[in-house]
Formats: sequence, structure tokens, C-alpha cells
Amino acid sequence: MAEFEFAGMTFKGGKAAIVLTALSTLGGALWAGFEFYKDYMDMREIVQNIDVGVIEARNAQIEIKLDEAIDYTRDIKNGLKDDITRIERVTDSTSARMKDLQTDIDERLRQVSDLTRETEKDVRDTMRNVENRIESDMEKLESDLEEKLQKALDNPLAD
Repeated sequence: MAEFEFAGMTFKGGKAAIVLTALSTLGGALWAGFEFYKDYMDMREIVQNIDVGVIEARNAQIEIKLDEAIDYTRDIKNGLKDDITRIERVTDSTSARMKDLQTDIDERLRQVSDLTRETEKDVRDTMRNVENRIESDMEKLESDLEEKLQKALDNPLAD
């Protein structure tokens, strides 16, 4: 069995393992504490060297740029809103004009249709009158021809 002596005490077997474990843990804890302290001191030096005025100036610049960006965005939004309102007015005006034009076109088409019907009626009436006159003239011509023919047949020597 392993045995060792530390600070005037002798340790054997399982106790020796416990003591060695405790000593190594203590050594690791001391080393970790030293590393932590070293990191703390390094960070302390870095923090002490930080120029707060530069950071504040940079933050002020960023805030100014953010305010400008917000104002610019607000201007764009208002411009778009005005554009949309103008487009809506133009659309409404155009729709009203289109409605007026449609009404005017419908009225003119109705007038043309009425005029066409009247013209067709007048043409039919005129054609009927011409037909009646031609028929009457034809009947008169036929009657005159029959009469002349009869005269010629009744008296061939009379002119």
C-alpha cells in the first residue's frame, strides 16, 4: 500500500488518495484564482484606458444620424401619403369624366338610332311613293299605248 508523510502526519491507502485529491483540488483552485485575477487586472487596464468622451461623441453622431433617418423616413411617408391622395383624386375625377362620357355616348347612340329609324321610315315612304308614281305612270302609258294602238287598228290611214 502507498503511504506518504505530509506536515508530520503519515497517510496510508484511501486516506492518501483523499489527501492527494484535496491537494490537487486546492492547487487547481489556486491556479484558477490566479488566472481570474490576471484576467481581472487585464480588463481593469483596458477599462481604465477606454476614452468615454470618444464613445459619447460616437453615440451622439449615431443619434443624430438616427434622427435624420427618422425625419427622412417621415418625409418619405408623408410624400407617399400625398401621392396616394393625389392619385385617388385623379382616379375619382377620371371616373366621373368616364361616367359623363359614357352617358353622353349612350345619349348620342340613342339619337343616332332614332335618326336611323326615322330615315329608314322616310326612305320606305319615298320608295312607296315612287313605286306608286311609276305604277300610275305605267298604267297611264299602257292606257295611252292601247288607245293609240286601237286608233291605229281602227283607222290605219289616219295618222
